[in-house]
Amino acid sequence: MSGTGREQVIIRTSMIGILTNAALSAFKMAVGLITHSIAILLDGVNNLSDALSSVITIIGTKLAGRAPDRKHPLGHGRIEYLSSLIVSAIVLYAGIQALVESVKKIIHPVEASYPIVSLVLLAVAIVVKLVLGRYVKKQGEKVNSGALIASGSDASFDAILSASVLGSALIFLASRVSLEAYVGVLISFFILRAGIGMMRETLNQILGSRADAETTGAVRRILNEEPEIRGAYDLILHNYGPERNYASVHVELPDTMTVEEVDRLTRRVEARVYRETGVILTGVGVYSYHTGNDEATHIRNEVQEMVMRHDWALQLHGFYADLQAKTIRFDVVVSFEIDPQEALKILREEMKAKYPDFEVQITPDIDITD
Repeated sequence: MSGTGREQVIIRTSMIGILTNAALSAFKMAVGLITHSIAILLDGVNNLSDALSSVITIIGTKLAGRAPDRKHPLGHGRIEYLSSLIVSAIVLYAGIQALVESVKKIIHPVEASYPIVSLVLLAVAIVVKLVLGRYVKKQGEKVNSGALIASGSDASFDAILSASVLGSALIFLASRVSLEAYVGVLISFFILRAGIGMMRETLNQILGSRADAETTGAVRRILNEEPEIRGAYDLILHNYGPERNYASVHVELPDTMTVEEVDRLTRRVEARVYRETGVILTGVGVYSYHTGNDEATHIRNEVQEMVMRHDWALQLHGFYADLQAKTIRFDVVVSFEIDPQEALKILREEMKAKYPDFEVQITPDIDITD
């Protein structure tokens, strides 16, 4: 889907969420005030925070859709992550306020009254929230919007919380045991949990989390389908907002290819990767491999076996042995279980013992992608 179409879907869905949540909030807060029910009142406040979250989602989406400029040549897509951070802060604030008010009601209880009409309307509100949650989440999955998916899941969860409020009211009518202040505490904890989860996920996106395995797998598959490419390594994705991924990668090519042939190949795979995955390959580095040197191949096999004996060595690539210049170079993907410099020290000592006449260049790579 194009950026404009995606933006329209997010804005339209968010507007539906705003109107629905605003109506539900007004209704529940009115019922809460009339019945003196802190649980229903806090449920209404939760709906109000959902409406405000949708407003911020729209603002963030509009700002993120601005065209690149001189100061921001890669666009403004990361603004969506900042807007998500603001939304999570609002949810956290709503949860804290809900907890404070619920505790006050436990300390100084006020008996609630539940007219039948208010309970019927509350049941209708639960159904509306379930339908809204399913719709918003479906639209979020359609346009790959984390904010909409989260809002949809949150709406479905809100319906469950509202059902607990309705349940506490029915228990009160049946037994005269008031649980609504305690239900308010329960609601506040769930709101806080949702806010913390949203903030953690957004901070991970801002800090830079592990790339999506499906995307990296698709890029590698496309590259490895080229007959000249023996392997694709060091794939790094740089995210500049939802569906705005730039990437760099190394590929192993035969040492007989000319620069012109390499140029044609890289342009072809760049176009295909973008067409099929939406990822822009900004750089394709090249490793060369031997195509007719039995001794160099023998050395590679020995080095491969020696390196991969270590549990923390995940992969060896980019190997090349220059027998005339007496140099060996290769990269090793190192797990997070060992310090890269310690791993480098171990490998250098082993290589020096095995190949004392060679100058060895080893580059430790980080386990970035699955």
